[in-house]
Amino acid sequence: MGSLPPSDSAALPSNSSTNTLTEITYNGKLYRTAKEGTAEILELQLPKDTALWKPSSSAQTVFYNPIQQYNRDLSVLAIKAFGDDVAAVRQANYQRRLKQSAEGVQRGQKRKRAQLDGTRVGEDTANTESKGHEEVAAAATRIQSPNAYEEERRSTKKAKLVEAGEAQADAPTHLESSDNHEQAQVLSQGTEIQAKGGASSAHGEAKDKDNPTKPPSFRILDALSATGLRALRYAKEIPMATLITANDLSHSASASIKLNVEYNKVSDKVIPNTGDAIEHMRRAASRGPDSPGLYHVIDLDPYGTAAPFLDAALQALVDGGFLCITCTDSGVFASLGYLEKTYSLYGGLPLKGAHAHEGGLRLILHAIATSAARYGIAIEPLLSLSIDFYIRVFVRIHRSPANVKFLASKTMMVYNCDVGCGAWSVQHFARLKEKKAKNGDIFYTHTSALAPSANMLCEHCGFKTHQAGPMWGGPLHNPHFIQRILDMLPSLDRNIYGTIPRIEGMLNLALHEHLDDASTPVTGPKPLPDRPIPTINPVARSHHPFFFHPSSLARVLHCVAPSDAALRGALKHLGYRVTRSHTKAGSMTTDAPWSVIWEIMREWVRQKSPIKKDSIKKGTACWAIMQKDRSRAKVMEFQRQIREAIDNPDFEDMAGFRNDVEAALYRTSKIDDEPEDQAQEIHGEDGGVVLPNNGEELGKDSDQKESEKVSLSNLKVVFDEKLGKEPEGKRMVRYQFNPRPDWGPMNRAKGD
Repeated sequence: MGSLPPSDSAALPSNSSTNTLTEITYNGKLYRTAKEGTAEILELQLPKDTALWKPSSSAQTVFYNPIQQYNRDLSVLAIKAFGDDVAAVRQANYQRRLKQSAEGVQRGQKRKRAQLDGTRVGEDTANTESKGHEEVAAAATRIQSPNAYEEERRSTKKAKLVEAGEAQADAPTHLESSDNHEQAQVLSQGTEIQAKGGASSAHGEAKDKDNPTKPPSFRILDALSATGLRALRYAKEIPMATLITANDLSHSASASIKLNVEYNKVSDKVIPNTGDAIEHMRRAASRGPDSPGLYHVIDLDPYGTAAPFLDAALQALVDGGFLCITCTDSGVFASLGYLEKTYSLYGGLPLKGAHAHEGGLRLILHAIATSAARYGIAIEPLLSLSIDFYIRVFVRIHRSPANVKFLASKTMMVYNCDVGCGAWSVQHFARLKEKKAKNGDIFYTHTSALAPSANMLCEHCGFKTHQAGPMWGGPLHNPHFIQRILDMLPSLDRNIYGTIPRIEGMLNLALHEHLDDASTPVTGPKPLPDRPIPTINPVARSHHPFFFHPSSLARVLHCVAPSDAALRGALKHLGYRVTRSHTKAGSMTTDAPWSVIWEIMREWVRQKSPIKKDSIKKGTACWAIMQKDRSRAKVMEFQRQIREAIDNPDFEDMAGFRNDVEAALYRTSKIDDEPEDQAQEIHGEDGGVVLPNNGEELGKDSDQKESEKVSLSNLKVVFDEKLGKEPEGKRMVRYQFNPRPDWGPMNRAKGD
């Protein structure tokens, strides 16, 4: 059995009794137990005089980390939210099919009356009516697919058959079969299964034949189960779950799973399995996307990276399935120490800086998206979090080759000034243009992007820039999904979910951290109006990723850091949006370009925190940034306009270039002649301040250098702390410090 860690009160949530360690006697043997949620796991206590005895602080043989209770609590709630969405879709499809079947019956009756009038003789009206009512009854007992659009296609086809009088009972789909029978089909091909589990599968199959109204199946795979704790919690805390497979390659882990399944009395739902996770998932997917052995939820929580499991997991999910992934190799995806390893695992290079973990999130999503695209699968991140020492993402998949086409426009490169001022710029791989057909339908054209939009040297400080990526450039979250989980929290028992305060705090941050409208429903087929988690627009992408720290900016300029409220107030006064990131405390995410951010910091130095000129050494990032003060604004503006003329893609001849240069000279000479109130700020309808070219222009193609659209010499910077102060509300645990000594991912289990 696994060696459980010693009791440590600092590792426990202060308001929970979970993770407590006690000793019990079970089947005549002495065990230590660790309780989490509604589940308990056991470890056999060996006498100290035996050769196999080891102290509890020694390396584990079956991996268990109590620090990751937050991971498991959140996973339970996430699968519950996803299950509610699946149930709503099934119910809506069920009602629609009933309605369509009833309409088919009425059409059949009208046609029969016409036949009795002499159009077609020889058929019995009663037979037609009976046939129609049988179709309604059959539709009432069948379980619907979670994919609304596929179901709509099937329903339309069936309605036509009913109208023609030729409707037949549909063959069972991948959501209509018996749970245990389906699982037995998957596990029978060379995998090990308990005799008891196999017997229950046969019993379940016979039972389903006698009970056609059995609740819909909802199958979960815990692919790397270790002690089985995660699978146990899913079985006991997710009522919708009908079957959970707890798989592990280690025989000692499988023995632990079997013991814990028996002790927790969930043998009717949890089937332990010993085998390779990749092979198991490939067998489940071997019969195609409509195979009854596919899973609705797959949870990958390996020791290290989940990259080797992605291809198999994506193929083993049903259309609209849910993939939960944990990666604990932060030294790879959030560090330049092993960039060759990062590229081999995730297909991109990592970032350096405070925003490295968000870059790691996007690298992992990029790896998932590119793996899925090979099989015509598009991904939709529902929740992506950087937590402690690992990353946890929840992704919904769609078997939609049409949506896969948007992947290039949602993939981006990052040009990062990691050794200088810390600024960055992003460029998406492809351009996406929305067009309208003659009939009013919306369609998109895909074109290649321009050459790299960043220079070798940072435009703000002159230091070298380094590239990172490619990485995911789309939204990180679905706000409807986050809100669904937050709505559950008030009704939960805090003795079961001991990390509720942290879940509430982090999800509230994630809910409000996006600056782009990613919640717009998809164009084309209308989503179900009562669906809890609508699909976000597949063309949506992040125009303003990553964040900065006020203290990091002040460190570059060798000045006192502005308060969060002062900096937020300055940004809001200029009409920009600003919010926090869940990734790091003190972070700020904004749609303001870096040129504006540095101009605000120069004004901070001038107005609030002067620095000695002698302390600024030539050749440093501070010296380069402070050189761009307002006394050189006219020269800077002229340089900007000349650069625009040179980069003009419509440039064809010298005459046109000369006209652009002359126009730049004329505009530069008129800068100081603009009315002050017009040049400095434009007040919007809500009383805020909107800069020229801000707003709608900034939301367009990020290949355009919107950061150069703002005339820095005309900015009126006001450090309004009242405007920047966050509204007082409920106190929440937004950022948690290390919960105990020796906190971290723990050592790898020793296995058998």
